[in-house]
Amino acid sequence: MNTLKKIALGSQGLVVPVVGLGCMGMTKIAGADIYGKADEAESITTIHRSLELGGNFLDTADLYGPLANERLIAKAIKGNRNKYIIATKFGYEVDDNEQLTWQINGKKEYVKKAVERSLKNLGTDYIDLYYLHRLDPNTPIEETVSAMAELVKEGKVGYIGLSEVSSATIRKAHQIHPLTAVQTEYSLFERSVEEVGILDTLQELGIGFVAYSPLGRGFLSGDSEIKSPDDFAENDFRRSIPRFQGEQFYKNIELVNEIKKLADEKEITASQLAIRWVIEKGFVPIPGTKRVKYIEQNIAAADSMFTTEELERLEAIVPLGTSTGARYDAVNMTIIDQ
Repeated sequence: MNTLKKIALGSQGLVVPVVGLGCMGMTKIAGADIYGKADEAESITTIHRSLELGGNFLDTADLYGPLANERLIAKAIKGNRNKYIIATKFGYEVDDNEQLTWQINGKKEYVKKAVERSLKNLGTDYIDLYYLHRLDPNTPIEETVSAMAELVKEGKVGYIGLSEVSSATIRKAHQIHPLTAVQTEYSLFERSVEEVGILDTLQELGIGFVAYSPLGRGFLSGDSEIKSPDDFAENDFRRSIPRFQGEQFYKNIELVNEIKKLADEKEITASQLAIRWVIEKGFVPIPGTKRVKYIEQNIAAADSMFTTEELERLEAIVPLGTSTGARYDAVNMTIIDQ
């Protein structure tokens, strides 16, 4: 029997469980394993176990693969489509040969092309929540959102959202069609949306917030195997992220060790502590995993509660403004709308 609580995501009518499932790591991206090797059968079993526990909110994107991730989800949800809430994203251009061009495309014609392809790959005739993955600097956001609004009218998409965008972009977009959610990286190690006022904007406009990488790309899991930057596989993309490099890596390990002490006192894992912190903030974390063991742990995080004192202690370990290193390399940081 699942008892995972549900929460209204934004004010447009979408209701989701308080913990979602990030599916990115279940397939490669452009030939690279993102968080170590994935096994399709195990990934599908993880999605099914998540559903059993009430975790029916799946997050994917056409970028992941490209396209392979949506196809994997299609296999997992076959015959049970109406039991899942599917969020997918478009914007990283995929050409007709199913190759990434690494351009961002938010043009009207591409929005239509991308959604038809995602519907086909997901084996469904509607997408619950459709995000623009990154802002296209060469296309007005009004054009992109107008095209997304048409998909809502046509019944192909239930709700729309944006990812990694500034307050100014959110305001412009929301005037064209109400946004249900904005998705951005957010964790104890990454709070820039708080620092620059994006969360205030979302609250003012009644837009929900979805936190990806709530475990700081795995750092906050307190994984004892992560002892040095060399512990990652050669093609693990975390090797390129400043947070995991040089001296910054070891400073972050010290913070994680302090977080683990509090988790041990509460008799939960460091991962559960980090996920619960996001829930306490009123947001929806979508920790990624491809293993049954971790989906069970992640969903159980919804049951642990914080006292005010514990929350203050946790935030004192990593106060707002703590430098933990950039979350992407320099090139990928330029793609974020700031």
